[in-house]
Amino acid sequence: EDRARSFGLVGAAFGVGFILGPVIGGMLGSLSIRLPFYVASGLSFCNFLYGAFVLPESLPPERRRPIDLRKANPFGALVGLVRLKGVGALVTVIALANLAQFVLNATWVIHNEYKFGWGPRENGLSLFTVGLMFALVQGVLLGRLLRLLGERKVVLLGLASAVFAYLGYGLATQGWMLFAISIANVLAFAVSAAINALVSKAADKTEQGLAMGSLSSLNSLVAVVAPVIGTPLFAHVSQYPKTDIRIGAPFFLGAILSALSFGVAVWHFSRTPSFEER
Repeated sequence: EDRARSFGLVGAAFGVGFILGPVIGGMLGSLSIRLPFYVASGLSFCNFLYGAFVLPESLPPERRRPIDLRKANPFGALVGLVRLKGVGALVTVIALANLAQFVLNATWVIHNEYKFGWGPRENGLSLFTVGLMFALVQGVLLGRLLRLLGERKVVLLGLASAVFAYLGYGLATQGWMLFAISIANVLAFAVSAAINALVSKAADKTEQGLAMGSLSSLNSLVAVVAPVIGTPLFAHVSQYPKTDIRIGAPFFLGAILSALSFGVAVWHFSRTPSFEER
């Protein structure tokens, strides 16, 4: 639970950034179209300086491993992640769930502009709602959910919730429904922290950094693939009238991917004993 709550706090910080990003970016963009990019670059550089000169090393010397340049690539890292005892198919679960999320991210604004006539204000408010729910669940509710359900049930129920949420997004006939679905989709916001905790537990003390870095590599890889899938799919269905159910195709794809992720998770958990049972 402590590991998951730690990941949850990181997720909550991400949620806060998701809330503030559209607000600050919109204000800066009203001054100059290039200014948000310059500010983002400056913040990234500040982050680098903080990590390089302020943030302490989390591992004591006896747990550190020498850098192997042969493994310093995302694909090598992912192979090592798959080989972790007790992880295996969880890599597929993470990849499918994140692919669904990034497809939604890539098509959310253009879909809502086309179907509901939303502008920057409405899209910004919707992203604000998502970020707020992310911060609330991972920063406040996660510990209670884990004590009540356990990590595995949180993952399964969260993925099931995501399936219905994606279907709801695709079937929504009015913009306010997207807000209601985002608020109701509570358990889905807890999935990433619970899975990260499971992967962290599976890794040896000397490999936990490698495992977490591998997850980041996987997320980055999926983030590259998702727009290539999501935006052409929406471009294809945007030829139909706004009331046509096919307009929600990117979200229906997200539902399918989440359902596959749920199925793989059920299969994996049924074959792999929990850490408490070992």
